[in-house]
Amino acid sequence: MGFLEAFILGVVEGLTEFLPVSSTGHLIVTSHFLNLEQSAQIKAFEIIIQFSAILAVLFAYKEHFSFKKIILWQKIFVSFLPIGIIGFLFASFIKNLFSVNIVAWAFIIGGVVFLITEKFYKEKEHFVNEVDKISWKQAIFIGLAQVLALIPGASRAGATIVGALWVGLDRKTSARFSFLLAIPVMIAVTGYDLVKHHDKFLGNDMFALMIGFITSFIVAYFSMRAFMVFLEHFTFVFFGIYRIILGVVLLLFFI
Repeated sequence: MGFLEAFILGVVEGLTEFLPVSSTGHLIVTSHFLNLEQSAQIKAFEIIIQFSAILAVLFAYKEHFSFKKIILWQKIFVSFLPIGIIGFLFASFIKNLFSVNIVAWAFIIGGVVFLITEKFYKEKEHFVNEVDKISWKQAIFIGLAQVLALIPGASRAGATIVGALWVGLDRKTSARFSFLLAIPVMIAVTGYDLVKHHDKFLGNDMFALMIGFITSFIVAYFSMRAFMVFLEHFTFVFFGIYRIILGVVLLLFFI
């Protein structure tokens, strides 16, 4: 992998990891257009840049990392359990689903779900405006919704945000809880792959890894900040339309 490819993938990961558009789907599509085969080296690189996105959350929301927030993190752990258990039990099956066609359909279906969700969304009925006020029942439901993210292209952020909107969180709180919930999920995924494929990292070009790591961190940090500002003025309709258009374009391209 060249330095330019490392930079591009770092930008794509950082930009899409916390938006409801599927970072995995975008990385698959981007790798395809860059003529990068989904080899062990590429997968190892993606693990590294995903880990840097975790650090971006820690840096952006450091006020949530204290013993005063222990109840919040217990709820986050409960939300993590469904995807953690199912993802571990069916890891091999899930990896066989990785293809551009499946990603394209997941984009389209996810986009439609967002449009339907916004159609029925009632601002005055969504009164939970702080992550600390999320109930145990809401945390469990959001965790169950997150399981849909195991489908490539479905988007972990998208699944959790939609689930949160349906159980009474406002848009910004839904996004913020999704950011925090990404931490145990991504630690589990990257930790598992690091242990299983640690030997693949030895042959990677360290400078390319450094470029991807730093790029992903910086872009992820500012992407989260920009996303929260966006939600102060707009809805998720834009992301629904974007997903549908991109999914259709991918289907037409591969047909």
